[in-house]
Amino acid sequence: MKPIIYQLVPRWFANYNETRQKNGSREENGCGKFNSIAPKALKAIHDLGATHVWYTGVVRHATADRNNPTITKGKAGSPYAITDYYDVDPDLAVDESHRMDEFEALIGRTHKAGLQVVMDFVPNHVSREYKSLCKPEGVEDLGENDHPEWAFSPLNNFYYMPNSRFALDFKECTFVEEPAKVTGNDCFRPMASEHDWYDTIKLNYGVFYQGGGEKQFSPIPNTWGKMLDILLFWAQKGIDAFRVDMAEMVPVEFWGWALPAVKTQFPNVQFIAECYNPSCYRDYLNAGFDYLYDKVGMYEYLRGVTSKNWPAEGITAQWQCVDDIQDRMLYFLENHDEQRIASGFFCGRGRSAEPAMIVLSTLGKNPVMVYSGQELGEKGMDMEGFSGMDGRTTIFDYWGVRSMQAWTNHGKFDGKKLDAEQADLRCFYQKLLTIARDHPAVTEGKMYDLEYAQGEGFNKHEQFAFLRKADDELLLVVANFDDKEVPVNVRIPKEAFEYLHQKECKRAKAVDLLTDCVLVSKGANGKSSQQIAFTSTEPIQITLPAWKGVILEITTNSKRKK
Repeated sequence: MKPIIYQLVPRWFANYNETRQKNGSREENGCGKFNSIAPKALKAIHDLGATHVWYTGVVRHATADRNNPTITKGKAGSPYAITDYYDVDPDLAVDESHRMDEFEALIGRTHKAGLQVVMDFVPNHVSREYKSLCKPEGVEDLGENDHPEWAFSPLNNFYYMPNSRFALDFKECTFVEEPAKVTGNDCFRPMASEHDWYDTIKLNYGVFYQGGGEKQFSPIPNTWGKMLDILLFWAQKGIDAFRVDMAEMVPVEFWGWALPAVKTQFPNVQFIAECYNPSCYRDYLNAGFDYLYDKVGMYEYLRGVTSKNWPAEGITAQWQCVDDIQDRMLYFLENHDEQRIASGFFCGRGRSAEPAMIVLSTLGKNPVMVYSGQELGEKGMDMEGFSGMDGRTTIFDYWGVRSMQAWTNHGKFDGKKLDAEQADLRCFYQKLLTIARDHPAVTEGKMYDLEYAQGEGFNKHEQFAFLRKADDELLLVVANFDDKEVPVNVRIPKEAFEYLHQKECKRAKAVDLLTDCVLVSKGANGKSSQQIAFTSTEPIQITLPAWKGVILEITTNSKRKK
């Protein structure tokens, strides 16, 4: 089955409070709870087409009211400034004293809904105030036996700057850290700027950065064993996959050691790496990762096609450059780090990404991710507090997201408060994602890129086309990135028929799976027919509306006789 990941942030996914006070507290603006992600919500996510849910921001992290506010980003804090790897965020529990029980119950509900659970693993850095109060008995805490007088040692869990004191260069800092530890984004200065990850400290995996990057991995660095224990702790709770934050900032040798160890005990657990350096892709896959983010390739290019008038034909080069590992590249158009499609920073309207999503969802067998609110055209244009009007939905503030609140409808999860455009867009996503999840031509089949074979009547700058086939199922996918309705002539070269082991057919039927509409052709006599010629000599004529696409299921005579 093709993985379809639905990313949601529990803090705001099921928050029904509509106050939306800038820089508001948890009490003012509310906070979603594990318990609020009810069976009805999970069923709706499954029905949308998802196979997995990524619960973002579950592990306990720094918040302004529980930690030093001068080194906390926003009132709610960054979900990536972890304060205890063995705990979950108390904000997300109805009863804080039973917060782990509530999360485990959510894992159970998710599995019962036919969905797998993805959670974050943040291996590169922790909060400056990291201290585990929930670690299992006998477990040594990070930094507990460090030697702060040593700038570097593989025995230490952190990097230190002896004879210095941590400070911020943009505001007064009341947090005392002496000697200063190295900041999470590899900032080896005791004074951090507002552009640094100043709320975090970097973990030491045995790389001597101050010594030219020398790797001291024998004996195994102390941090390695502690991080493996954390992965095993969560895997035994039923976590199906880990989305690994900034995986490439941790040496690949650690992953080659740790991931096989996890999979020995939990063979079905998968790992998704946030990795942005194409030269390292294959190294991290060989180390044991199942999937990698395809951000610098397919995401950035499709964003350019959608919002910057880049030529659609360039999509071909994006899949070709990772052709040998394409099945292991995670496609997406939104996540918590990226600007919303409907924001003023992207293209201003959720519907305008439909052709890009059609391509992403059906081009390969690889996973696809959707960020909650994307299917509703969420704009992300609020001024929440620490997060300004930047086109992103805040991960640092307590907030109620308008589009999600319209869909959740105070826990009814019925979408009754969606406007017509939101409801229509969600319907599109549901049809598209279920096609991607359930149709063998997409989940198992071969792909044949048709772009090179197109000629008159096909604008390669604005349209992209390809075939997918598995057994008797044949799909023709055509996406239109033009801002106007256009007639398109799609040519199928003889090589495509040979590659897909497909016979040509003069009397075929084509039904658009997105609309259930039959493609109508016109003969030489001007009469309309529900039959088309699927041959290498006659182009297929399709009229495509602006910013739309079709997924045509082609049925030949031989198939219909069966």
